Amino acid sequence: MILAGDIGGTKCNVAVFEESGAALRLVAKRRFATGEYGSLEELLERFLYECSREIGTRFDGRIEAAGFGVAGAVVDGRLVANNIPWDLTAPALAAKLSLNPEHLVLINDLVATAYGLVHLAPQDFLVLNPGVPQFNGNQALIAAGTGLGEAMIFWDGRQHRASPSEGGSADFAPRTEREIQLLRFLKRRLPRVPCEEIFSGRGFRKFHEFLDPAVVHPTFVLPESASASEITHNALTGECPVCVEVLDWWIDAFGAEAGNLALRVLAYGGVYFAGGIVLKILYRLQKSNFCQAFADKGPLSSVLSNIPISVVLNEDAPLLGAAYQAFATASASTRADNERHEILVELDPARKDFVR
Repeated sequence: MILAGDIGGTKCNVAVFEESGAALRLVAKRRFATGEYGSLEELLERFLYECSREIGTRFDGRIEAAGFGVAGAVVDGRLVANNIPWDLTAPALAAKLSLNPEHLVLINDLVATAYGLVHLAPQDFLVLNPGVPQFNGNQALIAAGTGLGEAMIFWDGRQHRASPSEGGSADFAPRTEREIQLLRFLKRRLPRVPCEEIFSGRGFRKFHEFLDPAVVHPTFVLPESASASEITHNALTGECPVCVEVLDWWIDAFGAEAGNLALRVLAYGGVYFAGGIVLKILYRLQKSNFCQAFADKGPLSSVLSNIPISVVLNEDAPLLGAAYQAFATASASTRADNERHEILVELDPARKDFVR
C-alpha cells in the first residue's frame, strides 16, 4: 500500500492507496487541521488508527512506500516552510513509518500537484483560455491559498518534469500608480513585500485596509488569513463595496503575477491554477479581465495570449502526485534490488537464495 499526503499550512489531506497494476486505487482518505497536531508523525498515527478502525485492517507492515507534498522548500530532505510549524525531515519520517528511506518521497506541494495533473480526467480542469497549446512546451503551475506556490514543468525531450520554485518569496512588482501606493503602504508595515503577502489569503485584508481603513469587518480582530473567506464572501454577494473592489483588484494583480511566471518559464504548454482561493472565486474569475491582465506584457502580449490557461478543479491533484511519485520511486528501487540480486546469483550460483 502507498501512503500519501498533501501537507499545507491550514489543512492536510492524507490517503492510503492500493496498487492495481500500473494504477493506484484509493482505499481511505481523511482531512485534518494542521494546527491541531504537533507533528506530521502524530497526525499520521491518528490517520492510520482511524483507517484501521474504518476498514477493519491494521496497516502495520503493509505500507510499502509513502509520498508527501509539503507547502515549502525541501532542502537536503528537510522542510523549510513559513506556514507549517513542524520540524520535518525525510529520514525521521521514514523511521517513524518503518520504511526504507529510498521508499519515501518528500517534495514541494506544487511539484506534487504538477505530477498529479496527468492522472486527472478532462472534467477536472476548467479552461479559461484555450490558447494554442504546444504539446512539448514548458508549463507552469501557480496556487494561491495559505501561501503562494509556484512551480515550473519542463519538457526534457521525452516527458514533462516538475521543478520547485520559491516564487512566492520574490518581491512584489507593482504595475500601476495605485499598486505603487499599495507597496509604499505595506513597506511601512513590512521590511520587504514578497508576492506571498499579496497573493495568499492574508493579502485580501491588506488590500481592504489600504482602500478604506474605516470599514472594519468582524474577522479583522483575527490573524490576516482569517479575513480571506469573509472578504471574498462579501464581494461575491455584493454586501460590501470595498470587498468587491478588493476582489476585482486582487484578481487583476494575480493575473499579472501569473503572466510574469509564464514569461520566466516560457510556458507555451500552458499555465495551471490551483489552490483553495481560485476555486472559491471561480465564478468571479471567469467574468473578470484576468486573462487580459495575464497577457498584458507589452510587445509579448500576443505571445502570452496564445498560452492555454486552466484551473485545476480536483483538489486531490497534489495527493495523487505524491502517491504516484512514491509508487514510481519504490518500484524503481525494487527493480534495482532485483537486478543486483540477479547479478549476485549469476556471479555465484551457489548464492541463489541470497536475500538483500
